[in-house]
This record gives sequence, structure tokens and C-alpha cells, in this order.
Amino acid sequence: MLATPYDEMHASDGGVREHYKTFASWLARTPSERVAHKRAEADTLFHRVGITFTVYGEDAGTERLIPFDIVPRIIPANEWKHLAAGLKQRVRALNAFTNDIYHSQEILKAGRIPAEQVLCNGQYRPEMQGIDVPGSIYAHIAGVDVVRAGEGEFYVLEDNLRVPSGVSYMLEDRRMMMRLFPELFALHSVAPVEHYPDLLLENLRSVAPSGVNDPTVVLLTPGAYNSAYFEHAFLAQQMGIELVEGQDLFVDDEFVYMRTTRGPQRVDVIYRRIDDDFLDPLVFRPDSMLGIPGLLAAYRAGRVTIANAIGTGVADDKSIYPYVPEMVRFYLGEEPLLSNVPTFVLRRKEDLAYTLAHLRELVVKEVHGAGGYGMLIGPAASKAELEAFRQRILRSPEKYIAQPTLTLSACPTFVDAGIAPRHIDLRPFVLSGREVTLVPGGLTRVALREGSLVVNSSQGGGTKDTWVLER
Repeated sequence: MLATPYDEMHASDGGVREHYKTFASWLARTPSERVAHKRAEADTLFHRVGITFTVYGEDAGTERLIPFDIVPRIIPANEWKHLAAGLKQRVRALNAFTNDIYHSQEILKAGRIPAEQVLCNGQYRPEMQGIDVPGSIYAHIAGVDVVRAGEGEFYVLEDNLRVPSGVSYMLEDRRMMMRLFPELFALHSVAPVEHYPDLLLENLRSVAPSGVNDPTVVLLTPGAYNSAYFEHAFLAQQMGIELVEGQDLFVDDEFVYMRTTRGPQRVDVIYRRIDDDFLDPLVFRPDSMLGIPGLLAAYRAGRVTIANAIGTGVADDKSIYPYVPEMVRFYLGEEPLLSNVPTFVLRRKEDLAYTLAHLRELVVKEVHGAGGYGMLIGPAASKAELEAFRQRILRSPEKYIAQPTLTLSACPTFVDAGIAPRHIDLRPFVLSGREVTLVPGGLTRVALREGSLVVNSSQGGGTKDTWVLER
């Protein structure tokens, strides 16, 4: 039986928390018919804009509207200040770690992380060894998943450093709330997020190759059939840069060029939304039709910046996650401001034995898994599901980690039966360039099924606007 979740809006005595009181008062005096009408209006507008997410393997079709909930997740200023400081600290350490393992490997020599855990990792790219990247920055955009559990403490659940997605939904959720309920923003001092595309473009321009004063930035997409294509097109449009596919770019004399109607144009920074394996068919997968032949040679020569850098995935692999607090201590000489979730690494015999003995109590994840797939939530699993997963673990224990089942905090949410608590998480987006910055807030994802702890859009989750109060 899971513990009672921390309620974001209500204290344990049932009273409304201070930072929610203005919203609760507005909600109490607003006719339910108006709220229902606004919810329907939001659905119509999201359909019109085309804000969808591709759900693979479903008989009902692949394109799905991401459900949007109009009860915001509100974070008071003092909580955000602590959370933002912890996120910046964590991303600085992750960048230092990635730079280190592709250069002198000091943390491995010191024995703080087992070398085989890194060098034999499926996300480690030996082709990146010794390549200097601008500013020693690898994770220019990081989406760090944070949950609140227990008595309200924040925990980092995972670090997304490869091609983190979801920021377009953060921006559209805010736009939708301001359109539907402008009076709420007059009542609250909500920190803005609308400037994220400008901040992202400034960040990308700041890491251009040395000597480039007016860099050309492009966004590289796999194409319209990718699950996050809406976001790719949205961000390119918002930043005022070209949205390109691999066939639109080519390499000549170790420079990258974009094909245009006016002839070739040099490209200096590529914000890529394509996995490493597909970026350069001359180096990685030779069957890739998505990448640019010769891209790694141009990268190695320092003629183009790729964001996020090739090989960054090793730092967000779930088997590396348990060592992030040690990275903070090793590289920054500081104690971590944000806690990890206690994690069992199943390649270790003692962790494997404990996990198999307590499978019903734990969440088990594939180290390379994403989107809520390839995982077991022990308390919600049937006896048959537990046994089937046990056999999968025994066949390849190195592919899994396990964690206690956290009772994620809950936020009031509109569902068919009315307003009811539903579990949520938060993905703030941290940008690394000349400075480490982030907009106040992030993407709050909500598990719409009663009792569900899986918030991923691909698994039926929805989103909420995230309000960070300025005072």
C-alpha cells in the first residue's frame, strides 16, 4: 500500500496552502459551467494548432492530443529558488563529467565511478574521445525530471540530456492559460516563460565555433513522422531559424552547408533532435537516411557545434544516474542540493538479490528505456507480470535498475468525475552556454488515470501549466 501523497494544494489538515489560496478562492466563485466551457475551448484550440504526440503501437491510431488540465501547478518563490540552484549545480556537474570521460577520465582514475560502467556503456561514443567542444559544454539543453515525495522533498528522478523534449508544451500551456483565464494572471504574480525561445537561441549562438561572430543556427529534425515533430517545427519557428532534415545539409572541406535557393549557406550550430546513431552514416549507422555524411569530421575539426553534443547520452543513462551526487562532490567540491532517488544497480549481485526478493515493492527500469516503456511498477503489477519481469531481469540484469516506489505528489485535476487529485512530476529545462540558465517553471506532467504513477504523454498522461510565483 502506497503512502498518502503530498498534496500540492492542500495541507495535511485540509486547509489550502498559502500559495494556492488566491487560485482556490477564484475557483470557488467561478461557475462550473464556465470552467467546463473553457476546458472544451482549450481542447478545440489545441486541435486547431495541431499539438499532438505520436503514440506508437496503438490500434486507435498514432496521433493523440495531449490532454491539458486547467488547474495549474503552483510553486512558491522560495521553493523555486532552492530547486533552480540544485538544477544548475547538477547540470554543471554532468557537463564536467561528460567532458572528463572524453578527455583525461580523472573520475574513473580516482575510482569514484567504475570505469567499465562508463567505457562499456552503450551510450559511450569512443569516436568523441579527445574532441574539444566549445566551452566544454555537452548538454546545452537538459530536461531534468523532478518529483516531490514524502513530506514534500524534491528528488531528481532522471536526467534527460540526449534530445530532451516537452518544452513546446510548457510554452503552449502557458499561452492557453493566459488566453482562457487572463483574470488569473492579474491576481497572481506569475514568472514568465514566454522568453524561452529567445533564451535558447542566445544560448545556441553563444557556443558557436571560435571566430564565428554571426552564427547560423538550424534545427535538425528526423522529419514529420517523428513523435515530437510538432515541437521541432514550433521551436524553429519561434527562434526564427531554419528547420532542416539531413538531406538539406552537406559537408564540404569539413564545413557544414545548408542547401538554399540562393546557394549553399554555411551552418555553424546544429540543434539536433536526432539520436547519435543516425547523425553520420560514415561513422555510426551506415543505413541512416536521417544524418549528414561527414558531420563527425566537421565536428572534430571544430567547424560546427552540435547541441547536444554527440556522446552526451552516457551521462543520462540510468545506470550512471546513481553516481551524479558523486560527480557534484568530485567536480564542484559541493554537497548536492537535490537528492537522487535511492537506486539499486542490478549488475551488482547484492542489488540484484535484494530486487528479486522485493520486486513487488519496487519500480524497475531499463537503463536505456524512455517514455515510460520497459518498466515495472511492482505494487501495480499482477503476479504474472511480476514473474515475467523477473525472468527478463535474470536474463540480462545489467540492463536494469530498481528504485523504491515513490508516492509522487498530487495536484487537483479536472477529470470526468470532477476535481480529484492526480500524481504529477516536473521537467524544468536547463540551458548551458556562457552561463547556466533556466526559465522559472517547466513542464508539469500529470497521470490522468486514478492511482497511476506514469505521467508520460506516450502512456496517456496530460500536462498542466506550471506557475512559479515571483513573490
